[in-house]
Amino acid sequence: MTEENLNELIKVRREKLEKFKDKDVEPYSEKYEPSNLASEIKEDYESFEEKDVKIAGRVMAKRGHGKAGFATLQDTSGTIQIYTRIDNVGEENYEVYKELDLGDIIGVEGSVFKTRKGEITVEVKNFRLLSKSLRPLPEKWHGLKDVELRYRKRYLDLIVNPEVRETFKIRSKVIQSIREYLNDLDFLEVETPILHTLTGGANARPFKTFHNALYMNLYMRIATELHLKRLIVGGFDKVYEIGRIFRNEGISTKHNPEFTSIEIYQAYKDYHDMMELTENLVYSVVKKVFGSPEVNYQDHTLNFTPPWPRLTMVEAVKKETGYDFGNIDSDEKAKEVAKELGLEVEKDSTWGEILNEIFEERVEGKLIQPTFILDYPVEVSPLAKKIEDNPLLTYRFEGFVMGSEIANAFTELNDPIDQKERFEIQASKRDAGDEEAHMMDEDFIEALEYGMPPTGGLGIGIDRLVMFLTDSTSIRDVILFPTLKPTGQD
Repeated sequence: MTEENLNELIKVRREKLEKFKDKDVEPYSEKYEPSNLASEIKEDYESFEEKDVKIAGRVMAKRGHGKAGFATLQDTSGTIQIYTRIDNVGEENYEVYKELDLGDIIGVEGSVFKTRKGEITVEVKNFRLLSKSLRPLPEKWHGLKDVELRYRKRYLDLIVNPEVRETFKIRSKVIQSIREYLNDLDFLEVETPILHTLTGGANARPFKTFHNALYMNLYMRIATELHLKRLIVGGFDKVYEIGRIFRNEGISTKHNPEFTSIEIYQAYKDYHDMMELTENLVYSVVKKVFGSPEVNYQDHTLNFTPPWPRLTMVEAVKKETGYDFGNIDSDEKAKEVAKELGLEVEKDSTWGEILNEIFEERVEGKLIQPTFILDYPVEVSPLAKKIEDNPLLTYRFEGFVMGSEIANAFTELNDPIDQKERFEIQASKRDAGDEEAHMMDEDFIEALEYGMPPTGGLGIGIDRLVMFLTDSTSIRDVILFPTLKPTGQD
């Protein structure tokens, strides 16, 4: 539709608005209380047949002429047909009905019946204009196709693409089911600060802001981890938080600068317990929301039934490349392997960093079914406990689906001396220009010095999980208002 045509349609609708006002028809009514939703009537027709109902919704289609007409009304639950006759509503009201545009929101009172073709319909006895739409819906009933426009104007996307509303209903059910599962296990849901004085809990670049009254820099949180572990120190043995996380990083089909995660911590547990919690939690949620542990994603059927396969990172790299890092005993030999595999690594890269790089480049994308990868190098796991008989590795795992990480967990580091040393290494990297490295958090070290019990910790990316459960190809399809460049910006 050209801008000229759009402006003409808007002009016509504004003229109708004024006509309604001239006829004492209020175009923006007050409260209206429907008695039923469209889906209730259609799903239980026998109970509603020939009974009066009140429904409200948006006019999505109109047909008919003369003294009677049909329209499709859409509410939050779906659509239902309405039938309006001049004999039922009167000549004056029928003239108002005829002037209704697609997109107008109306309230309807009438009785339920079936047409000759068997379509469940509400025969209108009375109706009221609740909100006049001044802009035409995109492409009428055929949906909004421009992907970029769908994200920018999500309200239009939700109006004209019913499957999008369904995706976000599923998202809500997933989050609700996660809460129910953890609450049944006596976990305590908590809230921790979004504005931090220091960044930590993940390797990520933060968003920075300034507090005028305190005259100090603050950072949007990149993780909830360090505050939740303080609560474990304080005596809460089982805690979790579902909340927004902010990372000043690129945008892709799997990344958005603000996203939703859940972090879970349990005292006296380790990463093996967290693995069981992860697979049982996800399995329970999928089964509850979909009625089956299997979901279809693109050309794959994903099965979330426990137990999920478990491989160490060393085993996974060996399986895929043939190189056994268990027998590679120096940084130099690791660099040679990377060169043979055609991977470029930094001159000062260590054995662990190279192992992780090879895994990410050659293995990660091939993990289609839910899989756990265990025992990550210490260099990329500054908050995880070292493996007792192999201090190059940590008690850490990540859960993968469709080649993407959906879960990250540790046997948490509770040794304050070791933690401080690792923070110092991270701080030196930050001083050298690594904006994703941890800051030194002296207060967290002090908290550990009071004693944190052995603890298992787990983080799950809600958006990515919902992506795979709803057959969505982009994280932006499961975030109501994703971050986008301003219009007109290259």
